[in-house]
Amino acid sequence: MRPAVYRLARSLGLRGEVANEGGQVVIRVWGTAEQLARFRRQLSDHLPFRARIERIETAALEGAPPPDFRIAPGRSAPVTSVPPDVAVCGDCLDEVLDPGNRRYRYPFTHCAQCGPRFSIIEKLPYDRGHTSLARFPLCLSCQGEYHDPANRRFHAEAIACPECGPRIWTFPETQADPIAQAVAWLRQGKILAVKGVGGFQLLVDASNTEAVARRRRRKHRPHKPLALMARDLDVVRRYAEVGEQEARALQGPEAPVVLLQARESQPLPAAIAPGLDRLGFILPYTSLHHLLLAGFDTPLVFTSANVSGAPLCADNQEALEQLAGLADGFLLHDRDIIHRCDDSVLRLSADRIRVLRRARGFAPTVLPLPPGFESCDGVLALGGELKAVFCLLHQGGAVLSQHLGDLADARTFAWFQEELAGYRALFGFRPRHVAVDAHPDYVSGKWGRHWAKREDLRLTEVQHHHAHLAACLGEHRYPLDAGPVLGLILDGLGRGPDGTFWGGELLCGGYRHCRHLARLRPAPLPGGAKAVIEPWRNLVARLWQAGVNMERFPVLDELPVTGLMAMLRREINCPMASSAGRLFDAVAAALDVCAARQSYEGQAAMELEALAGQSEDTGAYGF
Repeated sequence: MRPAVYRLARSLGLRGEVANEGGQVVIRVWGTAEQLARFRRQLSDHLPFRARIERIETAALEGAPPPDFRIAPGRSAPVTSVPPDVAVCGDCLDEVLDPGNRRYRYPFTHCAQCGPRFSIIEKLPYDRGHTSLARFPLCLSCQGEYHDPANRRFHAEAIACPECGPRIWTFPETQADPIAQAVAWLRQGKILAVKGVGGFQLLVDASNTEAVARRRRRKHRPHKPLALMARDLDVVRRYAEVGEQEARALQGPEAPVVLLQARESQPLPAAIAPGLDRLGFILPYTSLHHLLLAGFDTPLVFTSANVSGAPLCADNQEALEQLAGLADGFLLHDRDIIHRCDDSVLRLSADRIRVLRRARGFAPTVLPLPPGFESCDGVLALGGELKAVFCLLHQGGAVLSQHLGDLADARTFAWFQEELAGYRALFGFRPRHVAVDAHPDYVSGKWGRHWAKREDLRLTEVQHHHAHLAACLGEHRYPLDAGPVLGLILDGLGRGPDGTFWGGELLCGGYRHCRHLARLRPAPLPGGAKAVIEPWRNLVARLWQAGVNMERFPVLDELPVTGLMAMLRREINCPMASSAGRLFDAVAAALDVCAARQSYEGQAAMELEALAGQSEDTGAYGF
């Protein structure tokens, strides 16, 4: 943003300076009333595509103006925003593909409009010396570009070239060009671990049935759908239906994975997304990805590289040790990743693109809070245990972390704590109030209670489903003091205030309070946690509860129903739950969909949704 402000101010003959102060851009400008009015009118039209003006605050300046307009060094100040990572732009990609350009085939080509941001920031303000590129001094050519106001790399902090920037290599090392060697390995059906922007990814040729099966065996993921990276939108359209909104999302600067309706005739192996009718596609978002995909007319499997349950690998040595049994080869580089960040996931639903997983490209963008929360500051919200995210309410905005994963895994919980410390340092955040889920056994809640007590902070426990209601209101910017709403909360399991498990609740209320009006009829969970991964248990429980003859369901013939019935009759380890998720599991099992066991969370419901999509019957059951 600073270079654009600089060019506009100089063109209007203004004097002053522009600087990064914390996470904000501060402009100090002197001129006539007419010049200043023109500057303010034209400012928004001259900003780069990723820049946005949240608000403009003006104040009179004292003292004599400087002789001209300049970009001043960054200054420490209270931070309100941190820039997210941005996909490579078209201009940089043209250079990478131009044999006559000095950055030809250079995988770390960026400019002021694109490239890594959050993933390489150590502290603010966002200047090169505060990033993991600080140890790469600029060559004379890059220095010239960096200081040239007419160059699009003017004050581009991630600027690099083959002479002075990060380098890339393979392991095992060969005499071949690293990217050419990586492509050769992929064509041979090998599994490749690639160091990307926010962590490592595992790549394999999606059209190679044996290679995909080998990847599943090594990762112990027999059914979980695999994301795909395609060279361009034309390749994506061969395999999936792509609407206008979905195309915009795929090609946007955030470069997320977008879930798309698979074409009936698409030729990919069934093992890519078994039992499902959707494919998750992503387009190349770095110069490195474009170089890898350039020669492939078919997609590559493109998934996070981590051992089961752990965060994605971000360090070279960590990857070589942890992924040795998964990958056949590695494509490494020496630009350190400061903040791990997985790929974001989006889906079109009800004519609107919705974020399912908020991570790279979106985090840690500050979200505006609804009316009434303007003075909210110093609140740390720690969320649940699965798909963990923390939130800082800071200076009237909500700072959501990237997706962190399941905190029950000690390695992920360590990352959670590390990232929270990093966010606090970046934003200068001093919590005064901690909010946790009321469930007594969540790792996040236990840690939050202990931390609040140790630091003498105010603590608030929020019931799980009330938190869902409040989050939905906040997402739609519903005012704090507006009237109560009805909220239908459907999820897997959450502890209710009565000690039972909730998951299909009708609430009435707002941010501060809510009343429980109704729920799905509670049903037993025979075996407790086992019922979450074995859908047939939920089917048996509901049939037993309704007095329906089990013999009408052949899917149960080979399963140990007799023992489960004894548990139900004696109420042994059969907690009650009004869970919508377990209802979906029961219906799926009744239709012989993933009845015996789920190999990943939500498998039965996702396959049930795909099956329902094949039906021409759009009617509804009485319920």
